[in-house]
Amino acid sequence: MPILKLSEQLASQIAAGEVVERPASVVKELLENALDAGATRIEIDIENGGQARIRVADNGQGIPAAEVETAFQRHATSKLRQASDLNAIATLGFRGEALAAISAVSKTTVVTRAEGEAEGTQLIMDGGIVTSREKVGAPPGTVISVDALFFNVPARLKFLKSVTAERRQIDEVVTRYALAYPDVRLRLSHNDKVTFQTTGNGQLRDVLLAVYGPARARDLLPVVQDDELVFETSGSQAGLSVSGYVGPPSLHWSSRNHIILFVNGRWVHDNRLTYAVVQAYHTLLPTGRYPLAVLFLRVPFHLVDVNVHPTKSEIRFRQGISAFGLVQRAVRQTLVGSSPVRPAASLFQGERNPGWGGFLDGDAFQRRNAQEGQQTVIDWGSADDELPEIRLPPPRPKPLPSDLGGERLPIMRVVGQVGASYIIAEGPDGLYLIDQHAAHERILYEQFLAAYDGAGLAQQGLVTGVPIHLTPSQATLLEDNL
Repeated sequence: MPILKLSEQLASQIAAGEVVERPASVVKELLENALDAGATRIEIDIENGGQARIRVADNGQGIPAAEVETAFQRHATSKLRQASDLNAIATLGFRGEALAAISAVSKTTVVTRAEGEAEGTQLIMDGGIVTSREKVGAPPGTVISVDALFFNVPARLKFLKSVTAERRQIDEVVTRYALAYPDVRLRLSHNDKVTFQTTGNGQLRDVLLAVYGPARARDLLPVVQDDELVFETSGSQAGLSVSGYVGPPSLHWSSRNHIILFVNGRWVHDNRLTYAVVQAYHTLLPTGRYPLAVLFLRVPFHLVDVNVHPTKSEIRFRQGISAFGLVQRAVRQTLVGSSPVRPAASLFQGERNPGWGGFLDGDAFQRRNAQEGQQTVIDWGSADDELPEIRLPPPRPKPLPSDLGGERLPIMRVVGQVGASYIIAEGPDGLYLIDQHAAHERILYEQFLAAYDGAGLAQQGLVTGVPIHLTPSQATLLEDNL
C-alpha cells in the first residue's frame, strides 16, 4: 500500500481523538478557554448528557471579528509566541488545539463579540468546515454551542457510556473548577434544569457547601502550613506553598476520587501527590478508605511543566523539585493540630522520615518558617445537617446460636449494687458481677430481633421531613433511579 498524506479533515478527526474523548472533555476545554478569557460568569447547558448539545456562555474578552475563523484552525493560539514561552505557562490552555478538535467532530456554532467592537460575529461549522458567517447583535463575551458530538465519528460515538455516566463526568469537571475559581459564578444545567451553581463571591467555603453539603463542609479543616519551599535563582526567591481543606479522619470514602489537587489553578491528576495525602492519613483511616482533600499548590510557573499530556491533566516539576514532602507535612500537621490527642513529639522533630520524598534536597532549597499567626476559625454552625454517604444496607445476617445453648440462667440472689453500674449477685457457682447497662442493652437487642422476625416492629412517621443534601453527582444518580 503506497504512503499517502492524509487529508486535512481526516487528520483533524484523528487529532481530535487525543483532545476530545467524551462530552466532559469538551466542557473542560471550553471552560478553560472562558477562564483564560477573564470571564466572571460562565453558564453551561447540557442536553442528553452532552451528546445532543453542549453550550458554554461567558462574559470574557471575546474574540475579535478578524480572528474568529483563525481561532478554529489547528495550533492557533493567543497564549504563546515563541518556544521559550513553554517554559513558564501561566494559562490553562496554550496549544491551540481544542477549538479545532471540537469543531472537527461536531456541528459547532460560535457567537462572540470582543470588547470595543460594536457588533458580534456568528460562525457556523459542520465537521470543521465553515458553512456560515454573519454579523449579529451580541453582548461582550463568547457563546459556543456544540451539537451532535461525534456525528461523523461513529466509532467514537459507539464507545460513549450512558447518559447518566456522561452527566456525572461533566458534573465532576464543573465542580472541580468551581473549587479552583470561587470568584467565578458558574451555573450548570442539564436538560434546562439547573443542577449546580455558585455565587462567585470568592468564598471557597460557599463552594464547598455547594459541592459537598453543609454536614461534610463544616467538618473540613483548613490546611495549616508552617513552612514552605524556597527556590533561589538569578538572585531572586520563589516559594512553593500549599493551602486548601482536608477532611477529618471520620470522613472517608471508598476511592481516591475526592482527593482533588490543583497546581496554579489547574486541576491535575498526580499519583505521587495523591499518595502524599494518603500517607498523611497513615494509621488514621480504616483499610481501603481514602480521605477528602481539596489542595491548592502555588508553584512558580517556570518550575512546573504542564506540556506533558494532550489533556493537560498531568504535570512534572522541573529540576528535581518534589512537593511530596511539602504536601504530606502540611496535611499531617493540620490533622495533628485538630486532634484532641496529640501524638508523640518526635513525629515532626528530629530526623525526617525518608518517605517524605526529601523535599528539601539540593543546595538551591532552604527552609523558611512562615510567620506565626492565629488560625482562621470558620463558623459552620449555621449550616444544616446532612446525612452521610448513601449506602444500601447489607443483608441482615442470621443470628448466631447462643453460647448458652438455650439454657436458663441459674437463680441468683441480688446482694447489692456498685456505683449504679454493676449488680452483685450470688448464685450456685459463686459470685456474679453483672454490668447492668450491658445486660439491659442485650435484653433490648433480643426484643428487637424477636419483633423483627415476627414483623411486629413498631414504626412511626416523622413529624417533619429530614432534608438530605446531595452532591451534584449523587443528585443525578438519584433522579435517574427514582
